Amino acid sequence: MQDAIATPRGGQVGALLRHWRDLRRKSQLELSFDTGVSQRHLSFIEVGRTVPSRQMLIDLATALDMPLRDRNTLLLAGGYAPIYRDGAWDGVEMRSITKALERMLYQHEPFPALVMDRYWNVLMTNRSAPRLFSRFTDLSVRKAPRNLLHLVFDPNGLRPFIADWPAVARSLIQRVHREAVGRIIDDKVKELLAALLAYPDVEPAWTSPEAASPLAAMPVIPIGLVKDGRVLDYFSMVTTVGTPQAVAAQELRIECMFPADEASEAFHLEILGRD
Repeated sequence: MQDAIATPRGGQVGALLRHWRDLRRKSQLELSFDTGVSQRHLSFIEVGRTVPSRQMLIDLATALDMPLRDRNTLLLAGGYAPIYRDGAWDGVEMRSITKALERMLYQHEPFPALVMDRYWNVLMTNRSAPRLFSRFTDLSVRKAPRNLLHLVFDPNGLRPFIADWPAVARSLIQRVHREAVGRIIDDKVKELLAALLAYPDVEPAWTSPEAASPLAAMPVIPIGLVKDGRVLDYFSMVTTVGTPQAVAAQELRIECMFPADEASEAFHLEILGRD
């Protein structure tokens, strides 16, 4: 017995598949080669003449590299139950993952580490992250969950203390595009970008790939924080959850900051020792 939960809506399925083919710049012929589904059959699905099976939708979604959240949407449009859990990031079913994240954050002491959602909202940190950032700005005035990008772009946040801020800001806007889940800029990402562009001296042209920061040519994107006339140079490594089977797990980002040189490491430890 198929696990359909609603009347299949062929028109919606077809529209979604065309939308994702366009995003991935794939023709029906290319998708046919990737999935083993004939081009004629794909054409019938897209115009609503054929109702695809659940497995066929899963295969098509996989070939189009659709994020798990959007795969659930495609299945629902086809009249089938979603297969990927869509609970809260800190829900019971995510407990094993959040415990692993807690261990990762702890192991990264005494350097900052954060867990963020797909919109750069900070969900978890180790002790060192707020201890470092509070040396530059008052974190208590910001409601949880704090957004890392707003903290960097806000003139009342970290921005006055960031060396070469325009280049860092430009590289971060490019990174929002590059690291969007499924490489898709959804409505909430657009809202976030619009809010960042509303800050003073942020150029709309920075959203264009042609406006990539010179930092983009480096193996890592550094950020320098100026304290007492000295610069602490850091770079970040970003980790995701491997082979996620839950929407929340796929959308988590773990960012670990490292000192870029021995002088920065020594100054970092000196600053955090000032309690």
